[in-house]
Amino acid sequence: MSARANALALSSELSGPTLLHALNGIAPEIVFTAARAVDETFRPRAAAYRIYQYHEVAPRGPLASYRAVARLVEGDVDVRSLGRGIPSDVPMRRTVQRCRVVRDTVGYRFEVRAPAFVWGMVRKIVASVRAVVEGELPRAALVDALAGRRRLTLPMAEPEPLVLWEVHYPGAWTHRVGRDPLGERRYFHETTTQARARARVLASVVAPEDGRRTRSAKGRSRRPVGSRRR
Repeated sequence: MSARANALALSSELSGPTLLHALNGIAPEIVFTAARAVDETFRPRAAAYRIYQYHEVAPRGPLASYRAVARLVEGDVDVRSLGRGIPSDVPMRRTVQRCRVVRDTVGYRFEVRAPAFVWGMVRKIVASVRAVVEGELPRAALVDALAGRRRLTLPMAEPEPLVLWEVHYPGAWTHRVGRDPLGERRYFHETTTQARARARVLASVVAPEDGRRTRSAKGRSRRPVGSRRR
């Protein structure tokens, strides 16, 4: 997975602009664009929402079918079938604020927005949408799983096309990268453009030829979608 946006918390006596300038000298592939002072209760994981994008360069069906299934994931859902290592006897709810599929320059692009995710959640969302579109998973089974009435054993979509696209926190950033000799704004734009292109390329490399089966790096076929009752 790649990341276009993320956040970290650190302690520093430097002013905001000076700190940004110093951080942008650490590594060429990491660009810091904004900063603000926070209190000790701030936790980077406590974001208002995150947006993940997933590049589906070899669609398994028409865009309308993808969109219809993706809408099922929106709202307050039980994520026990969408995560890994989650106990099966206790419901775990997450609010998916948006799960939409749009046409991209190559194939489609998932955009999933939520305040919090469980591990592997976006990749399992993509895999479940694919499975319903392809007819490998009944639509009603996915609806029951999201409602917590049953537990599904779902594969995970390939990791390479996944990008953490945006992380939003309440409040405004007070210091932003301006026009300076390092040209961080221009570099940030170029870096994110390259990251998106790289995600598409990686996705096309791992995309299945027949649109139905996927092979891992070790060459093993993806196991069929199955289900089990709680």
